[in-house]
Amino acid sequence: MKPIHFTEKLYDYLNNEEDARICKDINEDACKYTPRNYFLLMLSNIFTKLGDTLSNPKTVLAWVMSYINAPVYLISFIVPIRESGSMLPQIVIASFIRTKSKRKWVYVIGAILQCASMIGIGYVSLTTEGVLAGWLVILFLVTFSLSRGLCSVASKDVLGKTIPKTRRGRLKGYTVAVSGILVLIVGLYMLYKSNSNTGILFYSYLIFFASAMWLLSAFIYSQVRELPGETSGGRNGWKEAFKRIDIVRSDKHFRQFIIARSLLLCSALTAPFYVLLAQTYLGKESYLLGLFIIANGLASVISAPIWGKMADKSSRNVMAFAAVIASLLGIIMFVLISYIPWARNEYWLYPIAFFVLGVAHSGVRMGRKTYIVDMAGGNKRTDYVAVSNTIIGFILLITGGISAAAAAISTEGIILVLSLFGVAGAYVSSQLPNVE
Repeated sequence: MKPIHFTEKLYDYLNNEEDARICKDINEDACKYTPRNYFLLMLSNIFTKLGDTLSNPKTVLAWVMSYINAPVYLISFIVPIRESGSMLPQIVIASFIRTKSKRKWVYVIGAILQCASMIGIGYVSLTTEGVLAGWLVILFLVTFSLSRGLCSVASKDVLGKTIPKTRRGRLKGYTVAVSGILVLIVGLYMLYKSNSNTGILFYSYLIFFASAMWLLSAFIYSQVRELPGETSGGRNGWKEAFKRIDIVRSDKHFRQFIIARSLLLCSALTAPFYVLLAQTYLGKESYLLGLFIIANGLASVISAPIWGKMADKSSRNVMAFAAVIASLLGIIMFVLISYIPWARNEYWLYPIAFFVLGVAHSGVRMGRKTYIVDMAGGNKRTDYVAVSNTIIGFILLITGGISAAAAAISTEGIILVLSLFGVAGAYVSSQLPNVE
């Protein structure tokens, strides 16, 4: 009788499997390696999520660019570039990935390039100042985002090939929860350091540490046992890429998902405006950065495993419910800031609001990522991920430009508008077909 390894026991415990292991949507050979791959993917993703937090453009990178006296107009570009830069080229990246029978190596290359890009940003912050430093950071951020696009497409495909349906949401939930604990520790450390004079050296070292997270992730991901899969459609990359845009027109189900995901951007786009509200009414003391990181870490730890289990039952409902939470929060914050003056200066309000927003955003991300992976198999999954991310990349640039030009609208007014879009997103999500 074959001995049962510790990873298999832990996998069965975490996923409530007692007898026959569930192998829905993957073949029997791949199922043999599921427990091992489950924890390798979890550990790799934990490191990348920690790296993402330590180099977050809404917090850390914005602070670094401020320290090196980069122009404000360049600082305003870092969030849209980091997010849309990884999405826009994915429809072409997918054509390249389709030629590979094993796609984990695409992820490994992307993670190493992200590591190199972050090292570049850390070095620039230590040695350069002003306009030149700002443009160099933008340049490295572009290479980082393009590399992130490689990882995004490849990781979802590898996940679909190695982990069965009804287990993918839980994997994401456990990953976010563990990384949330690490983020919480980092936030507490930054809160402690805020009592001393934290200069550019501290934040540069923080970015260097973040770069090491992607290197660790690349090594761990290279150990995943991925069986060869389908290869097709890569001979004429650009031509094949633009052909795939047609699935938005021909596939009604996919088109509905794109509309829902576009409206659900509210949970991500409102985050920096909550930080801006706190800076406006409480000041720009460095402890605020630690408080927001702690709030976000706690949100992940508490909510991610719950969202993950719910997503395995109905990822559509998770998207809708999480969007409702984010939207109601935005509406409540608008009322408090606009009509209840004493609430504006309450120190507890902003971290709590950011915590609730973190819970909602975690649910939106968990729901839509699980939904698109479960929505299709084989190369169709790669196409869905690439096309949807490319379209969302364009929408992010548009909404980012609108937000940058919204000087005439109050910060709380922008939160209200985005929250109303979230209400529409919740409705559209609730109308999507179940895919579990």
